[in-house]
Amino acid sequence: MLSGRGDVPNPYELALRLLARRELSTDQLRARLSRRGIPSADLEDAIARLTAARALDDTRTAMTYARRAVLVQLRGRRRVTQELTAIGLDTADIRHALTSVFDEVDEGTILVRALNKRLQGRLQTRAQFRRLYQALLRQGFEPDQVAQTLVARAGGTTAFMEE
Repeated sequence: MLSGRGDVPNPYELALRLLARRELSTDQLRARLSRRGIPSADLEDAIARLTAARALDDTRTAMTYARRAVLVQLRGRRRVTQELTAIGLDTADIRHALTSVFDEVDEGTILVRALNKRLQGRLQTRAQFRRLYQALLRQGFEPDQVAQTLVARAGGTTAFMEE
């Protein structure tokens, strides 16, 4: 397992082990290998080999993360975009992943599921409305869409929105 250069592991094998645990972006893998003391030239060699073998694929990573964020974590488009950008994915990969995921599922449906996770029944108070509104905004849903969904859940009354 060691590369014969002291205690530095073989970068390719180490990268494969990291990728076996979870899908990583190229930037994430580069950072993890770098933190483990892999020399830059060896690191780039391993990344090139992994990319050529399609073991490392940022487009696939974007799809995997986006699908999980939307379908499992119930996040909206804005939040997913922020998360994918944070892990170092290309704008084109992010756009493609979001388009694919939101072609499969309606963002409004995800918003309702996220609301149902936080609220059973109807809205009762203005404070509850505000708390849910802020929580759903943090999840990455659009303000207008959140307000409409909450008003519908309050039985169509907008009294909660007025100060």
